[in-house]
Amino acid sequence: MNTVHAIFENGVFRPLERVELPESCEVEFEPRMLNLSADEALWDKIYEVMGREHSSGQHDVAARHNEHQP
Repeated sequence: MNTVHAIFENGVFRPLERVELPESCEVEFEPRMLNLSADEALWDKIYEVMGREHSSGQHDVAARHNEHQP
């Protein structure tokens, strides 16, 4: 299995990417803190959000790209 990157929040480890494990299986690991700068940590959160699928309901968003321009 590859390395799993996670955030520790409210007493729970939350993976930053999909983990291929059976539901409710028991795992063992040794947490290792990453020494990221504040900027790197912010970018990691941004990329995590950008990696999520999102459907706006618009099929041709590029066609409306300049709609806000005068």
